[in-house]
Amino acid sequence: MARPAPGWRLRPLAALALVLALTQVPTARSGQTPRPAQRGPPVRLFTEEELARYGGEEEDQPIYLAVKGVVFDVSSGKEFYGRGAPYNALTGKDSTRGVAKMSLDPADLTHDTTGLTAKELETLDDVFSKVYKAKYPIVGYTARRILNEDGSPNLDFKPEDQPHFDIKDEF
Repeated sequence: MARPAPGWRLRPLAALALVLALTQVPTARSGQTPRPAQRGPPVRLFTEEELARYGGEEEDQPIYLAVKGVVFDVSSGKEFYGRGAPYNALTGKDSTRGVAKMSLDPADLTHDTTGLTAKELETLDDVFSKVYKAKYPIVGYTARRILNEDGSPNLDFKPEDQPHFDIKDEF
């Protein structure tokens, strides 16, 4: 029977020590209070009229656009979304259909996904996840995502299933 290599009992202990060292929370030094984590702007609900105010026309305003009812701050991409930029038509509204169809046609710049093909819906999900969720902060949701046309609550809306949901931050 072969003997275990020397120090074999120390390897699990060394691994445990490394894990503990990496997961320890730094403590504040004596007399210092810990700093809170950085937070973005609060997530809020946008009506169509409110969202339209953030279309990139005003220099001092952030630029917002919505996809799938999620409102993103795309101000960091001002060269793409600002006034006169190639994708400015998408801003200030829920442009879900336009994103799915890769279209800037004014008729496609709507939340309505009725009649989209499976390929267009796949494109929508891909761009939503890999571009908007990956690059831009979520600042809110459209009222349409949470409310029905008559203003009553959308009972199918589940906050916990929404991107960027954190009960402490949002409610």
